[in-house]
Amino acid sequence: NNLGVDHLVAQVKASSANTLIGINIGKNFDTPVEKAVDDYLISMDKVYEHADYITINISSPNTPGLRTLQFGESLDNLLASLKTRQAELAKQHQKYVPMAVKVAPDLSHEEVDELARAFNKHQIDAVIATNTTMDRSKVSGLDNADEVGGLSGGPVFEKSTEIVRLFRSKLSQELPIIAAGGIMSADDAIEKLDAGAALVQIYSGLIYQGPSLVRHIIQAIYKRN
Repeated sequence: NNLGVDHLVAQVKASSANTLIGINIGKNFDTPVEKAVDDYLISMDKVYEHADYITINISSPNTPGLRTLQFGESLDNLLASLKTRQAELAKQHQKYVPMAVKVAPDLSHEEVDELARAFNKHQIDAVIATNTTMDRSKVSGLDNADEVGGLSGGPVFEKSTEIVRLFRSKLSQELPIIAAGGIMSADDAIEKLDAGAALVQIYSGLIYQGPSLVRHIIQAIYKRN
C-alpha cells in the first residue's frame, strides 16, 4: 500500500521537519514468510541513517503470514538477525538507532510470555503495543463491520491497554513500552501510561479530535506528574 522503501527514504531526505522520525518496516506483501528476514534487513540498511528509531512491524494483519513472526524460531531468528545488523550499522554510521517491535493486540497470555522472553533475551530497545485488531466484537452489527483488514480506533482500546499491562509485568523495567491503539482523549492516554507505558502514539485520535489532542494529552501528563 505504499511506493516502497526507496521512495520513503527520498521523502524523508527531502523533508525539512525538525522532529524525531520513526520509520516502520515490514516484509513485502508477496514475500514468503521464510524469506521475511531478508526484507527487514534490506529495509533496515536503507532507512537506518535517516531514522531516530525503527519500528519492526511483525503484527500487521494485512500482510499474509506476518503475525507468525511473533512466535517460536521465526521470532528468534528475526530478532537475532536484526540486532546483529543494528550493531553493524551503528558502527558504520557512528550512531545507535533504537529498534521498537510492534505487536498485535490479539495475543494470549502465553503468547505475551513468549514474546516478552524473546524481547528480554535479545535486548530489544522498545515495544509498541499495539497494532490493529482482527476482532470485530466491538463493531458487530454496524455497517462495514465485516470489511477485511485491521480495525483501529476506539474498538481496539481495551485490548491494546491490556496488552500493555501484560507486557509491563513481563519485560525488563529498562525496556520502554510505547502504547498505541484507541487513544481518543487525554484520559485514554493517561490510562495507557497507568497501565505501564512510557510513551503514547496516536493516529485515529488525530482524525477525530484534531491536532489539539496532542496538547490536551501533554497537559494531562503534566497534571498527572
